[in-house]
Amino acid sequence: MMNRRRFLTLSACAAWPLRASAAPQEWRGRAMGADVTLRLRGAGPAQARAFFTEAARLLAHVDSQFSLHRNSDLARLNRDGSLRFPDDDMLALLELSDELHRATGGMFDPTVQPQWLARARGENEEAARALTGWQRVERSPREIRLRRPGMALTLNGIAQGWAADRLAGAAARHDLTDLLIDTGEIRAIGARGWRAGLADAQGRLHRQIVLRSRAVATSSPEGTRIGPGHAPHILAADGRAPLWDTISVSAPSAALADGLSTALCLMSRQAMDAALRRLPQCRLELALPRKNAAEKPDSAAI
Repeated sequence: MMNRRRFLTLSACAAWPLRASAAPQEWRGRAMGADVTLRLRGAGPAQARAFFTEAARLLAHVDSQFSLHRNSDLARLNRDGSLRFPDDDMLALLELSDELHRATGGMFDPTVQPQWLARARGENEEAARALTGWQRVERSPREIRLRRPGMALTLNGIAQGWAADRLAGAAARHDLTDLLIDTGEIRAIGARGWRAGLADAQGRLHRQIVLRSRAVATSSPEGTRIGPGHAPHILAADGRAPLWDTISVSAPSAALADGLSTALCLMSRQAMDAALRRLPQCRLELALPRKNAAEKPDSAAI
């Protein structure tokens, strides 16, 4: 996990209507440092305006909770080591992070932020790893607390998907039934379907899938390189290097697809299969091995 900008065609994938029809109504914004695009079909102008207004408000709320680059709740938690009476969204996202941490054998770990900063600055990552450890994060409706001074969290490996899911909830409240949400992760709403092209970090298209009321997320460690050594921006709390060039995962929710695609980049194929058995609602859609991985990922591309 990382403070990152994912490289994906159309942010998470190239996506377009499965069947030709009238051009969709479109809205663009930003959240968590990424471009957001909403494509809406079958709604009247007033209905679309009401939804787009709520979308802007929801995205501002996501930034106020999870951004590392403003005075968000997460930034205050990292600065102070504790956050009193956290927002329900913060608690829910940490609960999902805990589920992913357990399902991936600890590979999904939001406590890697000090390690990420050390890599970005060209500092000693081993010293920063002493500040990681998901078990050192205490959370309750009254307080979230980081048990060791200097600890910090990043939710950049899951918050863009969370934003897409919040927008899907808003769409349901506005009775919208045919919508593509792109927050850097893709969530499609509706039975008509949206075709998605899955690309690697160089923008090469490898596969197409159809999304019907489902989400897809793609992670590529070398899509962004950080620090003096231009190292991959996805990193593990135990220091292991990514094994995969590109991973795409589909799931019922964008947050689940987002977090899982991040963690799977660090895992052998055997470990990936075990994680997917624990999360049977998720599917591995694309897995491209890194050419220079120190350890073989035990799989050809799918």
